[in-house]
Amino acid sequence: MLSDAQFTNLLQRTRNGDQEAARKLVAEYEPEIRRAARLRLTDPKLRRIVDSIDICQSVFGRFFRSAAEGAFDLERPEQLLVLLTTMTRNRVIDEHRRQTTAKRAGMEASEVVTPEQLIDENPGPRSAAVARELLEAIRSRMSSDELAIADRRTCGESWDEIAAEFHDSAENLRKRLERALKRVREEMDGNAEADA
Repeated sequence: MLSDAQFTNLLQRTRNGDQEAARKLVAEYEPEIRRAARLRLTDPKLRRIVDSIDICQSVFGRFFRSAAEGAFDLERPEQLLVLLTTMTRNRVIDEHRRQTTAKRAGMEASEVVTPEQLIDENPGPRSAAVARELLEAIRSRMSSDELAIADRRTCGESWDEIAAEFHDSAENLRKRLERALKRVREEMDGNAEADA
């Protein structure tokens, strides 16, 4: 755990746009936040759509944006851990509500989340840079066909339209993209654990 002085220094540098300070904060707190997310992601259906790295990236994105705006008055590292853990819990609850609402509205519970949907909406400059890096990391692990499918879904094409282009069934293509995103998540989880 960081000392109070180290923490204050890193937080101030992060607020001033220092990317290295932000990376150090992420490295310090990411394992705990991912663990907190895994403990709360108990619904198997929800875990197929979102995992701990998705939650963690979203939480850090929101934290950095709000911190840059001076929203938090934190003095000790423990305070940040409590804040990030609370944000993680709320993010999992929000995602669960979103999926439940979608299910009630008649959408498929297994609707694929595209790479772009993993990124926090309306990011600030620092979180936008992190989001671009994350998106590039996701895209670099996908094949050209997988990217083509994901890009068409992102552009709003229906599964039937994509199926006609690929001369395959909509269900096969949906499952193919779902497997690709799962594979990418597992690769990124493995890399994050290896770096920890």
